[in-house]
Amino acid sequence: MERPPSAVVCYGGRALTLPMLTTLRIKNLALVADLTLELQPGYNVVTGETGAGKSILIGALNLVLGGRADRTMIRAGSDSCSVEAVFDVAKLRAPLKSFLDENGLEACEENQLVLKRSFTTNGTNRQFVNGSPTTLNVLSTIGEWLVDIHGPHDHQSLLQSAKQLAILDAFGGLEDDRAKCGELARQRAEIETAKRALIVDEKTYAQQLDLLRFQVQEISAAQLQPGEDQQVEQDYQRASNSARLLQLSQAALDLLSENESSLLTQSGIVGRTLQELQRVDASAANLLELHEQGVATLRELQAELSRYAEKVDVDPARLGELEERLNLLHSLKRKYGTSLAEVVAFGEEAKQKLQNLESRDAELARLDAELEKLDAEILRAGKALSAKRRKVIPQLARSVSQQLADLGFKQSKFDVALTTLAATESADHASRLTPHGFDTIEFQFAPNPGEPARPLRAIASSGEMARVMLALKTVLASEDEIPLLIFDEVDANVGGETAKVVGEKMKQIAAKRQVLCITHLPQVAAPADAHYVVTKQVTGGRTISEIERLDKKSRVAELTRMLGGGSDAVRKHAETLLK
Repeated sequence: MERPPSAVVCYGGRALTLPMLTTLRIKNLALVADLTLELQPGYNVVTGETGAGKSILIGALNLVLGGRADRTMIRAGSDSCSVEAVFDVAKLRAPLKSFLDENGLEACEENQLVLKRSFTTNGTNRQFVNGSPTTLNVLSTIGEWLVDIHGPHDHQSLLQSAKQLAILDAFGGLEDDRAKCGELARQRAEIETAKRALIVDEKTYAQQLDLLRFQVQEISAAQLQPGEDQQVEQDYQRASNSARLLQLSQAALDLLSENESSLLTQSGIVGRTLQELQRVDASAANLLELHEQGVATLRELQAELSRYAEKVDVDPARLGELEERLNLLHSLKRKYGTSLAEVVAFGEEAKQKLQNLESRDAELARLDAELEKLDAEILRAGKALSAKRRKVIPQLARSVSQQLADLGFKQSKFDVALTTLAATESADHASRLTPHGFDTIEFQFAPNPGEPARPLRAIASSGEMARVMLALKTVLASEDEIPLLIFDEVDANVGGETAKVVGEKMKQIAAKRQVLCITHLPQVAAPADAHYVVTKQVTGGRTISEIERLDKKSRVAELTRMLGGGSDAVRKHAETLLK
């Protein structure tokens, strides 16, 4: 599969290299037999008749990003289906490289991340990252970094309270304050863990002391040396076979030199014969030289064998010592680690734990003092972050409400409900600090005047939801780190000038993110950088969905169809929209 280069989009006079989805290939999914979609940077739009198969694209992306697989999605007559997605991740902010390393997955070649998902009619699921087999959880995690799908689908990260809080902090530039709270929460958790290890009843305390003392003594008494187990194993094998080794080496020496028919005795006869040959024919001198070299090699072998035989020690006592040492090393590795290095490290850790337990009271007092100091810092940092968030909330609400007004919600209300833990100066309050501070928030929306604002996740209309998402994404285009935004049904219950604004906002977001929009409205489709149309064809008595990128002339024809007619006036309207 051809992999396009990184996307470069011009925005505000600057060239931006953006992460993006470059290729999506679908095989045997629903009405698709074999479809390859090469997406472009910026704003991509997909149109087509109702039922042509536009939603299959989103279904395919959901699958390759770890969504639920349904066997009924497999194309009739096929045993399996597959989806492959290629992302250019050169500028992805998420910690992808370390994540791949931690999960034993191949690194990205030329900054291309390749995800693949396949499943069969018998229920077998297989998924791959850069060709390495992986789990659905891994795909899902990567998917959260790469794609946000808005509409009646999954991956709507903006509905999650934790994500909403992150958005608020990004909008207000509060990432450093947030990170400080996260670090303080981590430090507090470490101290609490250390305290729990020390605060035990006396019986358990005595048992832990006995166990640690035994472990430290056993490992220390062994006086382990790096790589010792391999050397002892070799020595033991040699010692246990010493009688046989001596027998074989002596037999070899006998054949070489220690009987009348030995090789060296016979070689002497050969040498004398060759000397006579040389006297008769001087040109045979090289034969005598070769013979002398061979004899020298045999004598060298004899000397080495003699030295080897002298070193073979048939000593039962030595064999017993080696066996005892080898058994000790194997016993330590069974208990404390797979290698001697791990055994030594275990011993050092046990020694530290023993020292802490033996000075338990002093260590507890030190940890309590450290915790008291840390709790005071936690309360200050948490309160400061909460205060800053309360100041940012009205700004975010105004900005999003303005975007919603442009999108047709003239008298709607967007708000953010913030809940902060009751502030006290107690350690219990400090212990409830999360990596995000003391606050939880809920985005709320009232589309019509006189209606109470409700949590965003409770909005029933997918059209309303999509436009709220679009408003948020427009406001947060600079802060949001997810590179691909997909909008489905964003044009539900929209028309006229509002539809035109929707298209403009898509284009605005696409200056900093790749956007894929499935729409029925020509006003939304017209501003796109790339326009694709999905059609249904009947081939060999089978219905298949196909997709193609439109050129300028074809775009006019498609927009004309979307406008509802083929007259010259409608066609001119379509041309005007494209201009």
